[in-house]
Amino acid sequence: MYERSDSKLRKKETVMILFHLYAITLALVIDALVGDPPEWPHPVRWIGRLIACLDIKMNKVPFRLQKGVLMLLFVILTTGTITFLFVWFTYQVNPFIGVFIEGLIISTTIARKSLKQAAMEVHQPLLQGNIDKARKKLSYIVGRDTDNLDEGEITRATVETVAENTSDGITAPLFWALIGGAPFAMIYRAVNTCDSMVGYRNDQYRRFGWASARMDDILNWIPSRLTAFVMLICNRPKHHYRMTTWKLLFRDAKKHPSPNSGWGEAAVAALLGVSLGGTNYYGGNISRRDVMGEAVVPLTKGHILHVNTVMEHTLLGFLFVLWIGGTLLELAITWF
Repeated sequence: MYERSDSKLRKKETVMILFHLYAITLALVIDALVGDPPEWPHPVRWIGRLIACLDIKMNKVPFRLQKGVLMLLFVILTTGTITFLFVWFTYQVNPFIGVFIEGLIISTTIARKSLKQAAMEVHQPLLQGNIDKARKKLSYIVGRDTDNLDEGEITRATVETVAENTSDGITAPLFWALIGGAPFAMIYRAVNTCDSMVGYRNDQYRRFGWASARMDDILNWIPSRLTAFVMLICNRPKHHYRMTTWKLLFRDAKKHPSPNSGWGEAAVAALLGVSLGGTNYYGGNISRRDVMGEAVVPLTKGHILHVNTVMEHTLLGFLFVLWIGGTLLELAITWF
């Protein structure tokens, strides 16, 4: 009896891994076709409103750190439970409906199309020589001050944003979707949203946002490194030998203040043969970061097109890795 029960459980786990892979692939198709229309209802916006409400009610002395932990746990449990119950119900109705709904939900956690469009909206005014419009478009996607940036700095900021968000905005939620389907992808996005809203190192959020920032670091640790590896494997370096790009990656990734963001930026810098990092301003305050990469060529607006190509190739390679990994996991579950 126990052997039959074990066999059924293994079969169910194997089927769910395949369903997750189907849903992930469908999510990428949906994102490519639809993207993120601003007028459509979006779960991440609802999560943002929940976080904003909890921030107002809970981010007060005393016990700010403990309240920040409770806020994060509440957001994770609420997001994960609602998503799990909804997806579970659709699978009970029909597996095909379940895969479609799960793919639809996962598509809301990724931003390939919107990330590419945002970069192109900066590139287009640069082509027209309209620096002021490029600065304005850039201000929509970065936190740094953009009012006084020249073309090279605008390009650097855009390239760095695409490099970093290739993991945060695309591959990381797909990685967690393979592990636990739409509920895990949505939990990842909830944690990432918590970090972006309260994970600041200022007096108001240093303690309240500590748990959100640390959890975001943990969830991004594997995806950020895996994404950087796939970047170097799936893209041809512009000015370096392949072995040099790997050396530059491992040399420079740790230079970033974030334990994870530096991997994507270092990989892109090595692939394009440019330098990233340097001096930025946030609210008028200077922030100096170590330089990544070796500048064989100066940054130009054409590198925005190049980094978008790197992102596209990386996404296809990452999807291939997920299918290989999922298939191997399926075989391992069946075997053991």
